[in-house]
Amino acid sequence: MRRPLPEAVRQAVVEVAAEVIGALPLDDVPAPLRRFARFERRKRAKLAGQHIAAALEKDPGFRRRVAEPLRDGQADLVAAVEDRDVPPAADPVRVAVLAYLLRPEGWTELVESAREELERSATASEEEAAERRVAALKAELAAARTARAAEVDRLRAELRETKAEVADLRRKLHEARTRFRAAEERAAAAAAEAERSLAEARESTAASEKELRKLRARAAQAEAAAEAAKRAAREGRNVEDVRLRMLLDTLVDAAQGVRRELALPSTIERPADAVGALEPDRQAHRALPGRALSDSDPQLLDRLLTLPRVHLVVDGYNVTKTGYGELPLSDQRTRLLSGLGGLAAQTRAEVTCVFDGAELDAPVAIAAPRGVRVLFSRPGQTADELIGELVRAEPQGRAVVVVSSDREVADSARRANARPCPSTLLLRRLGRS
Repeated sequence: MRRPLPEAVRQAVVEVAAEVIGALPLDDVPAPLRRFARFERRKRAKLAGQHIAAALEKDPGFRRRVAEPLRDGQADLVAAVEDRDVPPAADPVRVAVLAYLLRPEGWTELVESAREELERSATASEEEAAERRVAALKAELAAARTARAAEVDRLRAELRETKAEVADLRRKLHEARTRFRAAEERAAAAAAEAERSLAEARESTAASEKELRKLRARAAQAEAAAEAAKRAAREGRNVEDVRLRMLLDTLVDAAQGVRRELALPSTIERPADAVGALEPDRQAHRALPGRALSDSDPQLLDRLLTLPRVHLVVDGYNVTKTGYGELPLSDQRTRLLSGLGGLAAQTRAEVTCVFDGAELDAPVAIAAPRGVRVLFSRPGQTADELIGELVRAEPQGRAVVVVSSDREVADSARRANARPCPSTLLLRRLGRS
């Protein structure tokens, strides 16, 4: 073809192919389109439109499979297109779709005929719309002229009444000038004196007001600076207090855990320590859990969950789509949160599950289990970015575990001194529970 398909024909071809993809076996779907096969039809046509169009143009076998349902559902029109005997009343878009998919001899001429018919229809619609606009404008112009004539008549009547009132006011003004001329002469001397006094008072008042404005501006600036300083100090103190308290609790729990692991005495020396006797061999203390284990070690997550006050951050959709991606998103969230609730109750770890808000068509209400914090990323933010903010918000020294099989998320967590853990280990741990 010398030109691309008309947009209406291209959209119709993509919708037909999107409908057929959902019914084809996965092996019959071209490789670039298989990841869209599970999508809903309208979403598939919207997101995979360019890929579908490219596959139809390059893959004759796929094009024939798309055309097969049309042979059964529109047999008469298919026969007419293949015989190049299209009825005059046939829909040009449908004829062009069949011609493009079936590719009979001279199919490009049928597509070009459809293009010309669509352009004629568009031109006719534009002419009709223009005629309607012209008629509406003529009606508005006639109404405006009528209203203008009425307004002119009303203004002329008001002008006559105003002229009469002006003449009466001029007469009264002349009489008033005659009566007050003498009084003005008597008041001239007093007015001059009063003007001098008023000028002096105005100068004094202006100087006072200027000084008052300066003082008020300085006072406002001082109050604003004081309030900003108080607010900054209060906010900084609150944030630092929370981080310091969290780090202190973590250190206390870690010290208690090490003390239990090494069986350290509560005092340096006790009276019984002075009594001579044979003591049993002590077990060598173990390294901190998970420090020397690889990411694929099945015991990694169990060891990490024994850390004191550990914070488990879960990449929600990465875990659910790894374990049970065939379920709807709502069922995926429910199943994962149910398992995390049991895990939080068993380990007493702080658990935060993060989902990508872009996957949602609208806000959803979720009843989070006890001990599990559920967060959705804000518009314009990805779940990976929200996980990074959670990790960076923790104080240095606290144990943070990020569960995700995404390489970028794992690398970002490792750079922030958090321990990454694959999603498969969490799924295996939840399966045991």
